[in-house]
Amino acid sequence: MVQLIDTHQHLVYPEVAGYGWTAEIPPLADKAFPIEQYKALTATADVVGTLFMETGVDDADYKTETRFVSNLASKPENGIVGIIASARPEEDDGFAEWLDECDELGVVGYRRILHVMPDELSTTETFRKNVRAIGARGKTFDLCMLPGQLKLGAELAAVCDNTTIILNHCGVPDIAGGGLDPWRADMAALASLPNVNCKLSGILAYCAPGNANEAAIRPFVDHVLEVFGPKRIAWGSDWPVVNLASGIADWIEITNSILGSLSPDEATAIGAGNAGRIYGL
Repeated sequence: MVQLIDTHQHLVYPEVAGYGWTAEIPPLADKAFPIEQYKALTATADVVGTLFMETGVDDADYKTETRFVSNLASKPENGIVGIIASARPEEDDGFAEWLDECDELGVVGYRRILHVMPDELSTTETFRKNVRAIGARGKTFDLCMLPGQLKLGAELAAVCDNTTIILNHCGVPDIAGGGLDPWRADMAALASLPNVNCKLSGILAYCAPGNANEAAIRPFVDHVLEVFGPKRIAWGSDWPVVNLASGIADWIEITNSILGSLSPDEATAIGAGNAGRIYGL
């Protein structure tokens, strides 16, 4: 069993924030997914720390979420070693002040979910300037895009080359539809940029119903391993979204199988080592 740092841990506290995006997703809608539940589900795995990933809360609540999780992270027993907070790089108003506050909240990086936003958002000079400002502070930017947006992701990473970029969920490939192309070429283009890393997370949810297994994801994982290499890949659970497949325990079992096919050094790097380097833990 490989030691893991979970770089993509969501937590859901309906009493703290709104999660409108879950309304049409029965496994997630109107449910709480607190830290205690995560710890119980991973008790037999060798998870040595987590990075909380902002959970796409309603716009009015994203700062409240970060402040709340910062309090959770202040308790060592929760195992949260850093926070990836939500931010709005498309807006200058209050942006620098939010980064200032986050410096005091244990934030190691930021994310702006782009797969639900207009494509042009990441192409504006304001957005790109503020992503560069994130990098200038030594913080990271997680990139969450659909396959059809990956070229835009490469453009953003190229003009923000001072910022460490982490592509979420292997670029959200269409595994159910066998969508290897043009995803493969777009992933290779992203991997050619030295400031881009890839997160091995979330992909079971893109399998066909009843077919979320290692065999289904293996061609996609193998391509990510080929183009990014084991030194630029970090692991994440995407809990509780992983419940859209077969849950976190199954994903950890598949992860250990995948990592077991690599050398010990490569497995250690993907499981935990790269997370420390990428996010400056």
